[in-house]
Amino acid sequence: MILSFRQHEIVELARLHGRVVVEELAERFAVSPQTIRRDLGELCDAGTLQRVHGGAVLGSGVANLGYDARRTLASAEKEAIGRLCASAIPENASLFINIGTTTEAVARALAGHRDLMAITNNLNVANIMAANPNIEVIVAGGVLRRSDCGLIGEATTDFIRQFKVDLAIIGASALDEEGWLLDFDYREVRVSRAIIENAREVFLVADASKFARSAPVRITEISAVTAFFTDRPPPAAFTARCAEAGVRIEIAEPSEQAAG
Repeated sequence: MILSFRQHEIVELARLHGRVVVEELAERFAVSPQTIRRDLGELCDAGTLQRVHGGAVLGSGVANLGYDARRTLASAEKEAIGRLCASAIPENASLFINIGTTTEAVARALAGHRDLMAITNNLNVANIMAANPNIEVIVAGGVLRRSDCGLIGEATTDFIRQFKVDLAIIGASALDEEGWLLDFDYREVRVSRAIIENAREVFLVADASKFARSAPVRITEISAVTAFFTDRPPPAAFTARCAEAGVRIEIAEPSEQAAG
């Protein structure tokens, strides 16, 4: 496919921010929303982008989006998910928190909690929670992935297996409608599996854009999860899998400030 100048710019914006929105693109390029929708349609037909509600995201592949793009993608939705998940976490609990921008939103929302023990392989989470003197923060060892400050590898997995905690707060790079949680790095996936296996309950936090993405490595099936915190009702097939497995689905409402 030969891209027009505008389509090339749209792809670059998607690479930079992780997502593009029809109305914002129409304003930026001074064209109608219908023109932008045609551009996105052609880019999606070519597999360069994937449609999501209101716009598009980069097409799926074997590599994840950059950390900065993931951090800004659906940021208001992630903060709402973080608040809802944090409200379900009791005080005086032990928990794992793994790598991800949505799990970081949960960490921020736990600012007012007391008497928690938080074990994490995410240095961003550790720094966020270190500000709360009422949370004991334990950081797993392992190989530092500089791109997102995650700790991965066999040493991290072995460290996690020393514990048995009340709750695991996990994210995923992609969700498929058959009920699989997916990610890109098999080393990170091994750590995530150890986290799931060594927690009494598992909370999955992921925004709805994860259903428009794909990743090559399976973490686990949704049946391993206790509750799923997201921002919109999942696709019907995924909702049915949750019902079969007894997984609670919690839908986060955006704050009035974010909604306005």
